Amino acid sequence: MTNPQDSNKLHIAMYPWFALGHMTPYLHLANQLAERGHKISLILPTKTRTRLNHLNLHPNLITFIPIEVPHVEGLPLGTETTTEIPHNYVPHLINARDLTQPQIEALLITLMPNFIFFDFLNWIPALARGLGIKSIFYMAISASVNAYYNVPARKGHEHEEAKVIQHPSGFPPSPIRVHPYQIRPLLDFPKSYENAVKPMLECDALAFRTCREVEGPYCDYLMEQYGKPILLTGPVMQYGLPEASSQVLGDQFWSKWLSGFKPNSVVYCAFGSECILEKDQFQELVLGLELTGFPFLVALKPPSGAKTIEEALPDGFKERIEGRGMVHDGWVPQTKILKNPAIGCFVSHCGFGSMWEALISNCQIVFCPHFLDQFLMTDVLVGGLKVAVDVERSEENGWFKRESVCKAVKLAMDEENKIGREVMANHAKLRDFLVDASAQSSYVDEFVKELQQLAVAAK
Repeated sequence: MTNPQDSNKLHIAMYPWFALGHMTPYLHLANQLAERGHKISLILPTKTRTRLNHLNLHPNLITFIPIEVPHVEGLPLGTETTTEIPHNYVPHLINARDLTQPQIEALLITLMPNFIFFDFLNWIPALARGLGIKSIFYMAISASVNAYYNVPARKGHEHEEAKVIQHPSGFPPSPIRVHPYQIRPLLDFPKSYENAVKPMLECDALAFRTCREVEGPYCDYLMEQYGKPILLTGPVMQYGLPEASSQVLGDQFWSKWLSGFKPNSVVYCAFGSECILEKDQFQELVLGLELTGFPFLVALKPPSGAKTIEEALPDGFKERIEGRGMVHDGWVPQTKILKNPAIGCFVSHCGFGSMWEALISNCQIVFCPHFLDQFLMTDVLVGGLKVAVDVERSEENGWFKRESVCKAVKLAMDEENKIGREVMANHAKLRDFLVDASAQSSYVDEFVKELQQLAVAAK
């Protein structure tokens, strides 16, 4: 006899953009959905699957489906994700992903899921519709950047720098202020608007990894712009997940090193797996941390033009910081480092994943963004919610000085300063909400309920 509840269980295919910063939150959401009994088919490049196996908490319900990434001219052989190539090669990876359409169509015909979740592919909605499958444009980046840049109100202006600096028509009151140096990298991606707005117009619903407490006005604006359901998952943080690494410096090393410092005294600085600074900006950053007088741990990739961190360090820097500072270019267990009682401040690029990790941490936050979505989210959190401090930059080119880095860190950690006190209090209040398991679970429960209603409507 069929269990009536089984009819409410969904089968969801997922096809995220070829970046670990997109695949990982898709898998985090998959874990939450599988925990509630739903089946997930997560489509991933063949070799990349092994990098995510340790995060699959429900292998009985979450299946990794392999696909081959076609080779295109200009893309190094074997490339599967953005972490393997320089930023200017990404358009080639976009072209390669477009060529996966026959593979995806064949898979969907075989799987016949209720939904396919995807991002940045303009052909998925029509393909899914033809097969009777609902398509959900699920964004692993902020609602605010989509509300600002990827909306019909921008049509015809996507590559006109002066007009992109202006808020789109009807945009809600906002602290977001965009400068020319923030948007120039986008002009190198002629398909960015086409691969966002077109599928957002044609899909059945939009979904975002966010919550109304952080981005409510921008979600409302997106609903007005697109006239379709906006589903929110909450931040979908997976606490306590294992972190895969083959690096020599593991958990025990960092715990031992940090144990030598007082509580809330160490500044931790990391800019994610893809950010590569210019050499002089890298040097200004580490010199700024040195200027603070606080002990610090920096985890960054070598800057452009340098093969190693060692050769990029300023003259005499390593000797001066011995015993109180470390600059590392390998993997570090970030979530565990942020939980260490010695950490008092997190200097982050405000990448969307790191942003949530910062917000649920007990340390103070300094943002030093490097790409458009990071700048916009920094404005929301610093100018709007006032839960963090940002590093001041030159209006001309967006570069920062060591003095600005030092000033931001000291301000964030200064309980005697009015701004420092305000930021600490606001962050603590938001953190209490974000770490409330019942509050976050209710977001996912409501998300599932809305999916089930869409699925019923499709029958």
